[in-house]
Amino acid sequence: YQMMGLYNSEKTIVFNTVQLYRKNQLSEIEKQLDRAKEGGYKLGLKLVRGAYMEKEALRAKEYGYPSPIQDSKADTDKDYNDALDYCIHNVEVISICAGTHNEESSLLLANLMHENRLSKSDPRIWFAQLYGMSDHISFNLAAEGYNVAKYLPYGPLKGVLPYLARRAKENSAVKGQAGRELSLIIRELKRRKNVKLNP
Repeated sequence: YQMMGLYNSEKTIVFNTVQLYRKNQLSEIEKQLDRAKEGGYKLGLKLVRGAYMEKEALRAKEYGYPSPIQDSKADTDKDYNDALDYCIHNVEVISICAGTHNEESSLLLANLMHENRLSKSDPRIWFAQLYGMSDHISFNLAAEGYNVAKYLPYGPLKGVLPYLARRAKENSAVKGQAGRELSLIIRELKRRKNVKLNP
């Protein structure tokens, strides 16, 4: 947030990630908006559902404090979508990067933009997915003119491998994620085969 104060005076360059699988993050966003208004800077938020749920739940149990994790995925989904709505209604100060592989949340954000007469290419609003995941969301949004980023981790093998191993473990914990991706790939291959056979 100190860096936002230094670099986000005219446009949003610095973003902070908000993990909405944690409780009370909506009130944290509200506090940060007040802080940005007081400091005269733009607030940059990357909204994600979260990546450390199992680790944080185990840590809370180990150290004997209440778990900071939402009680259910439905609670996480609700807070994520409520955060999108809140940010869009405060877009004069908040720029958002919606990091999600969820079709419903992506559609909600697109609809919120339309309802609030915001351009699809508004530089304050971005959709983001990991490279190789949810390409059907990324490509369709981009084709419609929305701002889309694909997140591609790279670097020396020694540094990147632990990160990739963690992401693989997390993604395998997301119910149905791998199966959904595979079924979409198979469906697209069949479609392309049919197009080739029937020009």
